Amino acid sequence: MSLNANSADIAFTFKGGMLPMTVMELSSADPEHIKCQLSGKLSQSPAFFQHTPVVLSVEKLDEPHLALERICAVCRDHKLLPVAVRGGAEPVRQSAWALGLGWFAPVEEGRAKVLECVSATATADATNEEPDVQEETVSAVATRLFRGTVRSGQQVSAAEGDLVVIGAVNAGAEVLAAGSIHVYGALRGRALAGIHGNTKSGIYCRELEAELLSVAGNYKRLEDIDSQLLGRAAEVHFVQEQLEIKPLG
Repeated sequence: MSLNANSADIAFTFKGGMLPMTVMELSSADPEHIKCQLSGKLSQSPAFFQHTPVVLSVEKLDEPHLALERICAVCRDHKLLPVAVRGGAEPVRQSAWALGLGWFAPVEEGRAKVLECVSATATADATNEEPDVQEETVSAVATRLFRGTVRSGQQVSAAEGDLVVIGAVNAGAEVLAAGSIHVYGALRGRALAGIHGNTKSGIYCRELEAELLSVAGNYKRLEDIDSQLLGRAAEVHFVQEQLEIKPLG
């Protein structure tokens, strides 16, 4: 009898992935205040409010207890789908789980763990006499080069560095990178740079027609982009707490 599982008997497999997710960063815990602002946003960008999954970030709120259920209800009334909560004290985490939502540790806590690992690695390699060469090699390996057209429904990503696309990104396609994104063609789909929170990342393309642009979770949709920039070579950066889009060159 074979010890290999029959593929027909496998109901599912677990896989890691990088799914783009909009973060709704709350600076108010008042459901009515949130409702008022969402109503205004809905009238400005109705296309965005089409069952978009969001993560509710409560890191800026200094309230161990908040009306999470009411806030979620307000979101759903405006066609947003809360899927998880980021940050908050233990009561917030318990409330999220009770509502069937996921929970993420605050960004700073996650970054602290990463820095701790980096520090430990740096200490272990302190005797290395060629650190600059090693860093350049890692950077080169992390950059991903994709030749061809990224077609509708296709996703191309660079988990650790920059993504360079020698071709176009069609509408309905998606490109993601931990670093910057360079598109040597038309960018008509979704481009998400700095997906791990790197605000120094940027997006560069020869022809801007993007459905959505995002740097470190801060986004703009097509209807939010200055029409004078459309169809032109452009670059996108995160400057002074907002996305800055300007002609390239």
